[in-house]
Amino acid sequence: MFIRAYLRASTSEQDANRAKSSLKKFVSGFSKRIASFYIENKSGNSLDRPELIRLLDESESGDVLLVESIDRLTRLSPDDWKTLVASINEKGISVVSLDLPTSHLTFGSFPSDDFMRSILSAINNMLLEILAASAYKEYRERERKQKEGIVKAQQKGLYHGRQPDLENHERIASFTEAGFSINKTAEAVGVSRSTVIRVRKKLKNSD
Repeated sequence: MFIRAYLRASTSEQDANRAKSSLKKFVSGFSKRIASFYIENKSGNSLDRPELIRLLDESESGDVLLVESIDRLTRLSPDDWKTLVASINEKGISVVSLDLPTSHLTFGSFPSDDFMRSILSAINNMLLEILAASAYKEYRERERKQKEGIVKAQQKGLYHGRQPDLENHERIASFTEAGFSINKTAEAVGVSRSTVIRVRKKLKNSD
């Protein structure tokens, strides 16, 4: 069994590495370790995710796809989710998520009784489907509210496109002045390395 951890954040402003320590701690509780990490900044509403595709390509039957929460794996539409599940099942991969307790049995002592194994497997699959549907619903609801907010702002002449996160930029500037490295600054602020590099470049050009 190879445990392959998938970490995703929607934008480059967010740190996809954030969950690394919690995933390591989780598997260590079962005396296991993560074989490899697949990290990317892509929307969970898209199947076009190179690192997820690479994870599936490199996996063998019996491997585990580990995520912090199901919404890190999917915010897909029902049809796209079915496509992803079909690929996962075809490869013989088990999905384990920190927010899906029944999936943790993959690392524990799964019942040897065939009937109980079937029952628990059915329950786990049902809960997985519910969490996947909830993640998509949450995504669509947030998208709807965002569009409504943009329309209202436009009507008031207040919307001028996506604005930078000035608070994070100020924190990056502070840590930079304090002599923190790029990695330490990214970890402290909770953003990606590329964001720190980009903000530092802007700061340098504005001097």
